[in-house]
Amino acid sequence: MSKAYVAGVAMVPFTKPGRGAMYDAMGAEAVRGALADADLGYADIQQAYAGFCYGDSTSGQKAIYQVGLTGIPIINVNNACATGSTALFLARQAVESGMVDVALALGFEQMTPGALDVMYTDRPSILDSYVQIAANSPGDEPDKPAAARLFGGAGAEYQRRTGFETKSFAMVAEKARRHAANNPLAIFRDPLSVDEIMASPQIFGPLTRLQCCPPTCGAAAAIIVSEKFKRSNPGRYVEIAAQAMTTDPEPSFSSGSLIDAVGFNMARAAAQQVYEKAGIGPKDIPVVELHDCFTTNEVLTYEALGIADSGEAEKFIRDGDNSYGGRTVTNPSGGLLSKGHPLGATGLAQCSELVWQIRGDAGPRQVDGARIALQHNLGLGGACVVTMYKAAS
Repeated sequence: MSKAYVAGVAMVPFTKPGRGAMYDAMGAEAVRGALADADLGYADIQQAYAGFCYGDSTSGQKAIYQVGLTGIPIINVNNACATGSTALFLARQAVESGMVDVALALGFEQMTPGALDVMYTDRPSILDSYVQIAANSPGDEPDKPAAARLFGGAGAEYQRRTGFETKSFAMVAEKARRHAANNPLAIFRDPLSVDEIMASPQIFGPLTRLQCCPPTCGAAAAIIVSEKFKRSNPGRYVEIAAQAMTTDPEPSFSSGSLIDAVGFNMARAAAQQVYEKAGIGPKDIPVVELHDCFTTNEVLTYEALGIADSGEAEKFIRDGDNSYGGRTVTNPSGGLLSKGHPLGATGLAQCSELVWQIRGDAGPRQVDGARIALQHNLGLGGACVVTMYKAAS
């Protein structure tokens, strides 16, 4: 088994639907950017994984063919909102196993305006089992978007358990905008006050519109290489110290808890595997990019990852430990809430941000002492990928 390293990363600026390039052009631009960052050519790539949720079956080829036609395997990946990090997971596995020395992980998405909805109405929905839990929960509103019912309901459940104040959810969105102000690749960079966030239209439970991530178009990519390749090719490498992927355990559906249904147990299990493999605990990590599709999920994920103790998420927020000057700077990129969430690209955009942080390339959003970083990428349906990065020796 080889160690795996990130040799280069890139992402294109995220945009609102209809305001950017087509998926294939975005994807090709991200690949070229990652290759340039790694100082490699397309001919160096031995295998590629292309992630997207909305598109025809070989959309990966359509994008990558614009960069080169070398006949390498191109595998298309679709794993809900965890698609980008699933492509990274597969590229890392291919390198660690010794199958290849250089692999490409690409993610892109060309989305349409409006809340996420099912694509096919003539067959069972992948979310049926989750939505049934929402339907049995206090205060459910069946006419609201499914994702908001699930994540908003999970936030309301957390409030009933802990007494968490609604305002503290809005503080998460305020922090996201504040961080995104320093990210030229983010879609929403204008600051917002907590009062403005709370005054935006109500969506479901504690969630207002400005606490929900926007539909977004974009692309990102990473080049993963082996230790053998690293030794022979000088570069600015970041090590993938540990990585784990999990799917739903039985309690996701049997407990009746929306917190369980939206991935808390998946995230906790993946994080524990990563900490054990890396020999590094959550309180030792200075920077995290986590899946803040809704403010409520960021709050739950603090505790799932262990960066806040059980029942202590509100204190973590109120003490400023989730931002600069605190213990764990969370989503310095602005996160999904402000950077945007093009489903297939999100996991690789998170990877890009953390590689830049560890290399000291993050400019005004640089986190001091960022030699270790953690990534959390979640998809309902379900999949969760947690990845730890560290500075290469």
